[in-house]
Amino acid sequence: MSPNNEPLSSSELPATGDQTLSIQHFRGKSLVLYFYPRDNTPGCTRESQDFRDRHDAFVAADCAVVGVSRDSLKSHENFTAKYELPFPLISDADEELCRLFDVIKEKNMYGKKVLGIERSTFLLDSHGRIVSQWRKVKVPGHVDEVLETVRAPG
Repeated sequence: MSPNNEPLSSSELPATGDQTLSIQHFRGKSLVLYFYPRDNTPGCTRESQDFRDRHDAFVAADCAVVGVSRDSLKSHENFTAKYELPFPLISDADEELCRLFDVIKEKNMYGKKVLGIERSTFLLDSHGRIVSQWRKVKVPGHVDEVLETVRAPG
């Protein structure tokens, strides 16, 4: 979370659909930013499909959805096409956005310590400030919980 709950800023990063995006592109509406470890893995695919399946409800609540991982833009484009994702995916190969949101964590993969993305979701308000966050996300039921928070008054 930014100090003093100041709006977050970031430089522009490549995204699917031949876009270059930053958090500022979403000013004026809420933004769900979900960070996931890797395209085409079971949990990440399910999570992305859940956001896809609820996308119209997020749009109706004036909330954009954007996925972020360290995968290449080409991987993201293939993932988007394969699962018909209606929202952009940001390629954060240099981990700039990941580090801003502090989602790079040490993980244990097959007995080896590696740095990777901890599945996390952030809800930003129309001014770009974090208003809710979910860390160490478990996929089942997560998107419904995020949507419920987006829809909550206040």
